This record gives sequence, C-alpha cells and structure tokens, in this order.
Amino acid sequence: MGKKMKQNKEQLDFDGQRDGEELLFVFRRHIIAMRKGFYLLLIPFAVSAIPPLIWQDNLALFLLPLGGLLLGLLLFSYHFIMWYFTVYIVTDQRIRQITQRGLFGKDVVELRLSKIQNISYNIPGFSGEMFGFGTIVIQTFVGDLVINKVEHPDEIYNKLQDAVTAALADQPQGEYEEVTSEKA
Repeated sequence: MGKKMKQNKEQLDFDGQRDGEELLFVFRRHIIAMRKGFYLLLIPFAVSAIPPLIWQDNLALFLLPLGGLLLGLLLFSYHFIMWYFTVYIVTDQRIRQITQRGLFGKDVVELRLSKIQNISYNIPGFSGEMFGFGTIVIQTFVGDLVINKVEHPDEIYNKLQDAVTAALADQPQGEYEEVTSEKA
C-alpha cells in the first residue's frame, strides 16, 4: 500500500493537483517585471563606486564598491524570490495563480476554465514588442484576472484559448441546476 501512495505522489505535477487533472503548461511573468530589483542591484554599487574614484589615494575606499555590490545583491535577491515563486499553472480544469507575498507568504487564486468568458492580451508599445512582454486579461462573470508583464503574451493567449475551448467541449451540455419552487 505504501508503494501505491508513493507512485501517486510521483504523478503529481504540483502541490494541490486534483485526481484526474492534467497539467497543460506553467508560465510566469517576464524577467522585466523584476527591473526594480535590477535597479536596486546597480544603484548601491554605482553610488559606492564614486568615493574611490574621487579619493584615489585612499586604498581602503576601494572595498566600498564590494560592500555596495553585496547590499545590491541582497536587495536583488528579495525581488528575484518574488518573481521566481510567482507562477501561473494551467490544467485541463483550471488556472491557478500562486503569488509570492514577502519571504514566507503566498496568495493562491483559482479560476475554473469553464467560467472564463473572454481572454485578451495587450502588448504595450515598442518596449513590449522588443522585449516580448505584455498583459493578459481573463474575464469572468465575477471580475477580471489581469496578468501584467507576461512573457510572450501571444503564445500564452493561444494556449489559454485552446485550454478553455477544450474545457468547454468536455463540459456536458445543459449543466445547469434546475430551480423549482413549491407553493403551499
């Protein structure tokens, strides 16, 4: 019995996957979403490199850029963790958005594919076209799920459209609850 449970664990592609649910694809935001982290990496290094350039006779100041680089790496690593652990999982039944909040928190939002009304995407001008990022908007009855700075939004859009079409084709026709009222 333990061997069977081990085999079931190995078949799971992600934490929280349901029985019979097939993983279609996983995507995350474009690395440009981390540009604030890149700024926080470069600014401390650049600022700490100025004093050794001004006072070149003081050799101790040449260690200052190393400290600036270490501070920048520390600040950058926080933004990298936020980017890396924010992921979007698309299965044959749902979309699962896992957003990293801080070092230890996360938010999970699930959206059934059969509840999606419309999917659209936008590429924001020259920079979006050059670097290959954009925004995907998934519309439902309840509200919109907006995913900013997605890498290759046109490809993700097509995959999402295919997944929604397949989910609606698998759904039995007339799957509505009948409401009856009895009068006394």
